[in-house]
Amino acid sequence: MNFVQFQNAKKSTLAKRDKSDIGKYDDKIKKLCDKINKKKEYYTTSSCSGRIILILGEEEKKPGLFLFRTHKKIKLKELKKELKKIKSKKIIYFKQEPFILHVCCFNLDSANKLFKIAQEAGIKQKSIISLGNKIIVEIRGSEKIEFPIMKNKKILVNDNFLKILIKESNKKLEKTWKKLKTLGKLI
Repeated sequence: MNFVQFQNAKKSTLAKRDKSDIGKYDDKIKKLCDKINKKKEYYTTSSCSGRIILILGEEEKKPGLFLFRTHKKIKLKELKKELKKIKSKKIIYFKQEPFILHVCCFNLDSANKLFKIAQEAGIKQKSIISLGNKIIVEIRGSEKIEFPIMKNKKILVNDNFLKILIKESNKKLEKTWKKLKTLGKLI
């Protein structure tokens, strides 16, 4: 792909409506995405600043999997309120997920440059996920928690465990946001 084709693909991609469930960048990653998208050799194709979710334990992605989602820290009262709303008898997972960023790069040199910046920001997980028509780099945090929290409409853990879970999840979100901020400064 030559540079003109790359710029046309970038313009087309950034002009499209956001296909995510929330329909826009989440607030904590928007500034970084905007900064990347201003660079001539990059554009973002997907992003998330990190989140806490309650999700049905299904193998494949389909509508209705997310029962609760926030890109903010949570409190015990909020989590318990959301758990009480769940009427499914299936296994429900609690997940605290790190940030993820997919960036289309003009060439392998620009991808390598992005790898080095991510490394300098202390980010360990980075990979090239596409080398076809587009070179896509995935950068993600490593801070996460995931386990079954509910089955047959019953919470599987007690409040003491939930308090620890919330404290640790919020701490990991802070850590992932700090890495995002460092990445933004280095780009």
